[in-house]
This record gives sequence, C-alpha cells and structure tokens, in this order.
Amino acid sequence: MKKGYRQMLDEAAAEIVTLDTAEAIALQGDASVLFVDIRDPREIEREGGIPGAFRCTRGMLEFWIDPDSPYHKPVFAEPKRFVFYCASGWRSALATKTAQDMGLADVAHVAGGFSAWRTAGGPVEAAQPKPGKT
Repeated sequence: MKKGYRQMLDEAAAEIVTLDTAEAIALQGDASVLFVDIRDPREIEREGGIPGAFRCTRGMLEFWIDPDSPYHKPVFAEPKRFVFYCASGWRSALATKTAQDMGLADVAHVAGGFSAWRTAGGPVEAAQPKPGKT
C-alpha cells in the first residue's frame, strides 16, 4: 500500500483549519457560516444533526462543489464559510482538504465531529427516523 488513511489524515490536518467544539458551537447560527453534514443519511436519521446544516454525503462532495459538474449544488458557490463535520472528524478532515483543493476559500472542520459536538452540549436537531422504522 502506498498511502494509508492515517497518512492521508495527517497530511490533511497539516493543511486545513480544524475547529474545536467550542469554536464550532460559537459559529452556530452565524448567517455567514454553513455547517455541512457529510454523514450517511442513515447516521443522520439515527443520531440527528446540527440544526440548519446542509446535508451532502461524502461520496457526492466533489460533484456538488464543482460548478462544471452536472450535479453542482449552488450552495457551494455562495460566499460562506463551510464547516464540515461527520461522526468523529476523519471523513470531515478529508472532505475539508478536498474542498480546499477544489477552490473553496473558507473551509474548516469540527474536531471530533458530531460526537464531540453533542458531548460538548452543542444544539442538536432531533433524529428523524423514516416512517415505519423504530
């Protein structure tokens, strides 16, 4: 193997902005900041999320950011600070590095992800299971 996930995480961490939970919680509700939840929809259904967060699964990120992609989402062309988060901070670190490499100017991620956010007492939007699921 040429490069493992730990090396990729270390390389990303050296180049991106990582917010601790207190810094991230302080940004919640700021109209110039958009939290981006890159978790799988099943995780969000089960655990809830940060209120007002935009949902973008990790697998679609590059396609939604690129304005030349047929899947581009205009939200990524807005003049905002994008704060990515996942469950524990690994996927969001890689997503932040990717977004930065693709030209988003103001990006960061939440250290420890949604788990750390919830533990620190950040506001949480309740989980919403699909009908028929318990």
